Amino acid sequence: MSTVDRKAEHIRICLESNVQFQSQSSGFDRYHFSHSCLPELDYHQIDLTTKLLGKQLGAPILISSMTGGTLQAQEINYRLAEVAQEYGLAMGVGSQRVAIEQPQVAATFQVRQIAPDILLLANLGAVQLNYRYGIEECERAIELLEADALILHLNPLQECIQPKGDTNFRGLLDRIASVCDRLPVPVIVKEVGNGISAPMAQQLLAAGVSGIDVAGAGGTSWARVESERAQTAIQRRLGETFADWGIPTTECITSIRQIAPEVPLIASGGLRNGLDIAKAIALGADIGGLALPFLQAADSSTAAVRELTQILMAEIQTVLFCTGNASVAALRHSQSLYH
Repeated sequence: MSTVDRKAEHIRICLESNVQFQSQSSGFDRYHFSHSCLPELDYHQIDLTTKLLGKQLGAPILISSMTGGTLQAQEINYRLAEVAQEYGLAMGVGSQRVAIEQPQVAATFQVRQIAPDILLLANLGAVQLNYRYGIEECERAIELLEADALILHLNPLQECIQPKGDTNFRGLLDRIASVCDRLPVPVIVKEVGNGISAPMAQQLLAAGVSGIDVAGAGGTSWARVESERAQTAIQRRLGETFADWGIPTTECITSIRQIAPEVPLIASGGLRNGLDIAKAIALGADIGGLALPFLQAADSSTAAVRELTQILMAEIQTVLFCTGNASVAALRHSQSLYH
């Protein structure tokens, strides 16, 4: 199966099948906000703006890395980019390996003409650095997107289950360090839904990584996705066995923030609404990333993406108002959340 066909299959499975974590929660359900019955605020003056990697955002929302490489993916990315530009959201794209190896599909990722001002994140699988990729391919991914930063994603579990997965992760940390040292833009490392522990984050930061996207357990299970596309009984069984494997998103946020108080920290993995985003920020994240809700909306229409964005922003604003916090920064440093 070609990479393009795999991309199309991933979209189809995520939209049509239940590939969410079943027995493992992202952890947000265990946290609650202390309600302020008299917030002493004007709701309409609440400030949702924030900054990440030096760029101003209209709200603390990342449209997480999802797709590219097919005509359907192009339409999805264009719809997402239009709304990201309108509301000042950050946006990532799916792995650009297919665009580097098949330049004819590069346009399916290229959204800068639609979203000239947003924080835009390029994306490659870190393991490709062990499979003949180097600084040139990383620079190419950035140039293709006119990106502000590069995401290197880590997906060891998915590669174990995926047909013909790339499973040589030996020596990868040193190669990541080399990329961080030589690239002209910041490097963010993210998981794909199984989480990043504090000790791993510490090693990545020591290697020169500029930001962490925890992508914890509790949202879409890529083990479950790959089980759906399994070509052998072993692959199918592995996907089922490890479908709920990983570190809950909330645990990733709190543990990493303890060892790295200032690192740009993105919370993703099972966030499904603005309340989850607000909880992530109160736990120490800078912004919250969502993938599946935006994918579902973008598969429908630009209007559906716009409506979802308005809902997310209203939910965050309501949390700020009902906890007595006038801004995202105030929420981040408040004691509004309890366990």
